Amino acid sequence: MSSDLADRLGLEPGARAVILNADDFGMCHAANIAITRLLGDGAIDSATVMVPCAWAPEALAFAASRRDLDVGVHLVLTSEWTRYRWRPLTGTGTTLVDDAGFFPAEVLAVEQHAAEADVAAELAAQVQTALDAGVDVTHLDNHMGSVYGLLTGRDFLGPVFDIAARHGLPFRLPREMGGSDDAALRAKLAETAAAADARGVEIVDRLWTHPFEQAPGETYEQMRDGFIALLRAVPAGVTEIYLHPMVDDVELRSAVDFAAEKRGHELRLLSDPAVHRVIADEGLVRIGWRALRELQRKGRAWPR
Repeated sequence: MSSDLADRLGLEPGARAVILNADDFGMCHAANIAITRLLGDGAIDSATVMVPCAWAPEALAFAASRRDLDVGVHLVLTSEWTRYRWRPLTGTGTTLVDDAGFFPAEVLAVEQHAAEADVAAELAAQVQTALDAGVDVTHLDNHMGSVYGLLTGRDFLGPVFDIAARHGLPFRLPREMGGSDDAALRAKLAETAAAADARGVEIVDRLWTHPFEQAPGETYEQMRDGFIALLRAVPAGVTEIYLHPMVDDVELRSAVDFAAEKRGHELRLLSDPAVHRVIADEGLVRIGWRALRELQRKGRAWPR
């Protein structure tokens, strides 16, 4: 199957391109240790920073010092853990906080209660903070899918596309939805993809991951085999595969309510020679979000 995006990126006909992205950069020191190592080793193609989090300054400083690497902004409107929380950059006197003054734990609360103007101001502040820190921001994506409107149909993609268009940044949105028979979801996706196109915002063909939590009794080897099967199934076009690698240590287990072991396994997974052998054997073409950004900005002048 041909991909307009792959063609415009200058990839060979039928190329199966992947972007391996690490989410949650800056969430905690355990994330920063893992992601800086993976980026430095070339084991992943990009990462995205959670700017409101306590350890974001460390992640932003690293990204500013390594402007050759692809680092974007993980737009945040939720704070999901019970013992470790974060607040909006725009303050607590808005519709973006719960009774304790933090971002809400659940996406549903965002869709039901957040005012679009507050969302727009907060997301713009997160991107500007990264830029002001000296980061050569390559792309945008979204923590927990809080801007997509998947629960109530009320999305915040308008403000996101405004920011992405203004800064010349691609955004994590899949053009197609494989494996779903949900006609309403497919129609919604087609509508949002058209809106991105209208604003000149580049999006990927598809967006994949594997289960967020570890299955009961699942070993690292079983998880790795499942991920390898995912890689082998990547079709032609551009597919982003996102994971959440972190060091499984005391800090991480103190911060999160679950899935710490899975985060550690994902760090091991992305460094595993067996995984990278499969990528090579399958002929998968690894690219970064910078290539999409350059395509989006092609023929236009952007401030540096």
